[in-house]
Amino acid sequence: MAETTETTVDMGAATGAEGSTPATADAVAERVLAATLGAFDVLTIYLGDRLGWYRALAGSGPLSPDELAERTRTDARYAREWLEQQAASGILTVVDPAGPQLPRRFRLDAGAAEVLTDPDSLNHLAPLTRFVGAAAVQLPALAEVYRAGGGVSWARFGPDARTGQADMNRPWYEHELAGALAGVPDLHRLLDRPGAAIADLGCGEGWSAIALGRAYPGATVHGVDPDPPSTAAATAHTAAAGLADRVTFTTGDAATSLPAGAFDAVFAFECLHDLPHPVEFLTAARHALRPDGVVIVMDEAAEDEFHAPAGDVERLLYGFSTLICLPDSRSHEPSAATGTVIRASTVRDYAARAGFTGVEVLPIEDFGFWRFYRLRL
Repeated sequence: MAETTETTVDMGAATGAEGSTPATADAVAERVLAATLGAFDVLTIYLGDRLGWYRALAGSGPLSPDELAERTRTDARYAREWLEQQAASGILTVVDPAGPQLPRRFRLDAGAAEVLTDPDSLNHLAPLTRFVGAAAVQLPALAEVYRAGGGVSWARFGPDARTGQADMNRPWYEHELAGALAGVPDLHRLLDRPGAAIADLGCGEGWSAIALGRAYPGATVHGVDPDPPSTAAATAHTAAAGLADRVTFTTGDAATSLPAGAFDAVFAFECLHDLPHPVEFLTAARHALRPDGVVIVMDEAAEDEFHAPAGDVERLLYGFSTLICLPDSRSHEPSAATGTVIRASTVRDYAARAGFTGVEVLPIEDFGFWRFYRLRL
């Protein structure tokens, strides 16, 4: 995206880092203003993504408000306001008209188009704004549970949360997962056995299961997820990928859906921190393994310990946790209430309580915001 000319706020100065001089009111005010401007950008990016405006601009070249509205069957006056806001924020480029009577036109440049419209790019971040939109809709409910306890379920966050997560993770699974697993030779050999049986627990819309099926054509993959819209979408995606004969899905609880001793490998991609009963979940995964099987957990690459102020990744994880993941987990009681900021020590604790003898961090680096753990029998 285009850079803006405003001065960025020093986060440590604005928050009063440990051992530093407390932030002044002016610094905090600048911080809040910058955050508000960012929030407005996120919500208008959400509109551009959901209304198809970015895709129309990416596929056509510069458009006027009337042209954009006509191509997308949307309202021209709103299109004009959105285009001007996007240009004012440096996301779109204004194309000067050829004459004074012609309407102003707007262009989506290649870098912004990749981030906002290319579902195959690792830089595709438009789906990230759907999480913010999903949380924004539920702010009154979040305020209530923060006051009284309880939670807000994944189902209440709706399609924006579900598709946002699926579309954010999809390019990583499709383009990076096979290579990452192949870089762990003994794990790769296990998965590459003829007739290998793989389970994908908390599979969401199925992109991780599809990636496993493609990477290991001799294997069968079975995904399990408690969310019916997710498994319905996963089934459709798998049929479109031509893998329905080897990649299947069940809607249900992993703890009650897995047959004992049936799988060579059980994966849990970015779901352990969401679960109300993570120890029971991992216990079920252990029971589902064949004698030389393995459980692989991919979850957030949180820091080993809490620090404040924190870096961008940690702040992002806390954003997910406060607004979506922790409330979802607490919509089931009793709940471990782990939250998105799941540290390695927490994974080791859950694994030990589930009967595993050890946990190893796999040598898979630069894989999004995630860390891979192998749980040993």
